[in-house]
Amino acid sequence: MRILQVSAELFPLLKTGGLADVAGALPLALQAAGQDVRVLLPGFPAIVAGLADARPMAELTAPWGDTARLQLGRVPIDGAPALPAYVIDAPRLYDRPGNPYEDGGRQPYGDNHRRFALLGWAAAQLARGLDAQWRPDLVHAHDWHAGLAPAYLAFAPPDAGHPRVASVFTVHNLAYQGLFAPWHFSELGLPPAAWGIDGLEFHGQLSFMKGGLCFADRITTVSPTYAREIQTPEQGFGLDGLLHSRSRVLSGILNAVDDQVWNPATDRLIPRRYDRRQMTGKAFCKAALQEELGLAPQPDALLFVVVSRLTEQKGLGLVLEGLDALLAQGGQLALLGSGDAELEAAFRQRADAAPRAVSVTVGYSEALAHRLFAGGDVTLVPSLFEPCGLTQMYGLKYGSLPLVHRVGGLADTVVDASLEDMASGEANGFVFGGFDADSYARAVRRAFALHQRPADWRAVRANAMSRPADWGTAAARYLDVYAEALG
Repeated sequence: MRILQVSAELFPLLKTGGLADVAGALPLALQAAGQDVRVLLPGFPAIVAGLADARPMAELTAPWGDTARLQLGRVPIDGAPALPAYVIDAPRLYDRPGNPYEDGGRQPYGDNHRRFALLGWAAAQLARGLDAQWRPDLVHAHDWHAGLAPAYLAFAPPDAGHPRVASVFTVHNLAYQGLFAPWHFSELGLPPAAWGIDGLEFHGQLSFMKGGLCFADRITTVSPTYAREIQTPEQGFGLDGLLHSRSRVLSGILNAVDDQVWNPATDRLIPRRYDRRQMTGKAFCKAALQEELGLAPQPDALLFVVVSRLTEQKGLGLVLEGLDALLAQGGQLALLGSGDAELEAAFRQRADAAPRAVSVTVGYSEALAHRLFAGGDVTLVPSLFEPCGLTQMYGLKYGSLPLVHRVGGLADTVVDASLEDMASGEANGFVFGGFDADSYARAVRRAFALHQRPADWRAVRANAMSRPADWGTAAARYLDVYAEALG
């Protein structure tokens, strides 16, 4: 099967969150399953710089007048075959300071509707034979940035002699929908039928997310629990009715972990490697992390780590509210992330007040993230909602037991260290139900209580590190969905 994956990010070239990890790992798993996979990416500087053997393939002129050159090259991947990649080379649209979506002042770029409409429109051109040597059977679009790809495919005129190209749309986070002023619809080159309640209109605005939800042949999201949650008013963000009406074609497929990247037995970014049978390396990693971050060198202190965007969605208000109690019990906290300015300032203030117990690094470092999971004892992911979450999976792999709110993919991956689940060998972390300070605090106390029982702690940690999370299984599920879409 010829599959075109469309996304705004791809690890290892460009990453602002978990989308990049999935967009980088899934094509490789599909390749390993014998599929013919290529990716389509916008030409952000990091992507253009990382593309090997690039050559011009076509000149593009979008319906609204933007021009670009489509490049074809390869994304080199350590330990895997290079991934064929199309890149939309349009410096006027993509070569900008700030992150891919916002300027240096954290304001969305005013022409994001054109920047990402071009991504979806280019996918449809490839589906119609723009590359005479390779034409996809199916287009798989990821999140709102690629949400217009299914819409452009749905309204493309019939192509005599060629079967219709199917589409799959994956929701990575329904909270981010790609909403724009309604008058931008006229620029997109879509017919009037694409507008309206059964199209791109959402409460008077233009919604790229609805482009995928309305017009894709099949919809997936990144965990089974989240697939159910987004059909409810509480987590549907106004789209629950649409998702419920399309529930027959909606699937939840749990994300996985790329073992070539996240594996403490082979990880070159941590100071000493280890596995669940030989854990002395983890103690070394913890000591090295405490020294690196200026934390007190206490091997028995329970070290909690956070690797996250700093937003209210991530439950970091609970972490701040519970920090005094955590420190009073002898714990330490190490945080890596950026986002909301007030949260950044609040965590920095706590680090300044207790530098030997609290470390805060604002920003993102892939290498430091690896060292945090390797050195940490507990990974905090107390999110209000979480479509899948990869952070808790990294914690599981590295024996940093996740402490999570029972929601979305967190509920699908973490089993609380209750007596019965410890006895059955299923317990692998700490889970709280109510999203409130008391429920969170009780989970933190359970972590301290278990840590004081070393044999039980080691058993739960071994369970965590043994949990399968391979992309081969996830890829097989996606192939089933692709077959349904083509059928």
